[in-house]
Amino acid sequence: MADMHTAFSGHRKIANGPLAVVAPAVKAAIDAGESHVLVFDDKSGRQVDLDLRGTMEDVIARLVTPTGEPPRAPGRGRPKLGVTAREVTLLPSHWEWLAAQPGGASAALRRLVDQARRSGGDDQRQAQEAAHRIMFALAGDFSDFEEATRAFYAGDWDQFLALSENWPIDPRDYVRVLAERAFSTR
Repeated sequence: MADMHTAFSGHRKIANGPLAVVAPAVKAAIDAGESHVLVFDDKSGRQVDLDLRGTMEDVIARLVTPTGEPPRAPGRGRPKLGVTAREVTLLPSHWEWLAAQPGGASAALRRLVDQARRSGGDDQRQAQEAAHRIMFALAGDFSDFEEATRAFYAGDWDQFLALSENWPIDPRDYVRVLAERAFSTR
């Protein structure tokens, strides 16, 4: 699902795929006078703003090489390795434990973060958050939305399907795909 996006115009899905595929459909919809067009990142559930000014070639070129971002000043840490120094606030007992670990506090924190990422515990939470963001944006005004949301978080797939059955087809199917991803990570 990496780099996949889905665009809606009202309750109608107008495109799905990489941004280079979705952007032309979104630009065509906007140019045709459609006003309620939303683009979502399928993995995070976040809405994506596209700069649709100019020709289609201009739009696609901005997707490949975004402009207008100021260059970042080199920071502390080891930038060649991708290391960034940031502040961490811990209790004294935490610092004592970290200091006693092989490699020191930084190495211990990196190991803990890597271990947590490998365990996959974040996958379900991220999938739930993505599904909820999209469900709220697309289906927040639909009948049985609140009850469907409760069923979603309770892990009651059958109830979720039943409560979302009368939603418009495109948003319903899209929300169900993302909700199923959250259910399958359990």
